[in-house]
Amino acid sequence: MTQRIVFFSGGVGSWAAAKRVVARFGAANTTLLFTDTRMEDEDLYRFLSEASANVGARLVVIAEGRTPWEVFFDRRFLGNSRADPCSETLKRKLADRWLDANCDPANTVCYVGIDWTEQHRIDRLAPRKLPWVFEAPMCEPPYLDKHGMLLWLKRDGIRPPRLYEMGFAHNNCGGFCVKAGQGHFANLLRAMPCRYAFHEEKEQAIRRFLGKDISILKDGLTLKDLRKKIENRGETDLFEIGGCGCFVDETEAA
Repeated sequence: MTQRIVFFSGGVGSWAAAKRVVARFGAANTTLLFTDTRMEDEDLYRFLSEASANVGARLVVIAEGRTPWEVFFDRRFLGNSRADPCSETLKRKLADRWLDANCDPANTVCYVGIDWTEQHRIDRLAPRKLPWVFEAPMCEPPYLDKHGMLLWLKRDGIRPPRLYEMGFAHNNCGGFCVKAGQGHFANLLRAMPCRYAFHEEKEQAIRRFLGKDISILKDGLTLKDLRKKIENRGETDLFEIGGCGCFVDETEAA
């Protein structure tokens, strides 16, 4: 019998994908796989519990054990929009090992939560993952955008992850992401200044550790620089959001 593995990210897209998988094939052979970076927002775990119970399939939580910052220091490399050793280590490779240990590509289908607005992502992902079969149920009709999925979630009686309500585009890594842009981090500074300060100091610490003028953001802009620009009402690209693509956007990491 075919195993159905939903990469359950803690976001509304993967919940909606899981709902469609279970509606078509049932919950008995469906597994919701969550890879924990140990740096998640506390509300993600509330959502994970409620969302998996709503889907009705088995939830499996795995973790490599380190946080993204621990990976950066161990690899002696700061993640950025071009290279993400955090996602590579804590999500992609970890999930690949779990699949290899628990499933057979001959009778397994894997599902991701990207939707029809990101069709290009599944078009890149599917051939790269062969012989594993990867599909994206939310790229199929009836087409729903994130707003439509959130309405569906609320109709099912589940409160959306609080990071969405705070203006974040995704519910991973506690609002942090090395692939994010100025607009994303400006929102983190506004919504969670203490959490922003933590990441600002970590970025400064790895700069000192490596003795290099490096940064997460483009053009050499550090989180400290961005904060000062915002405090001084300097020009900031609030439309540069960027953000998480942990399972579908593989990049070369050092």
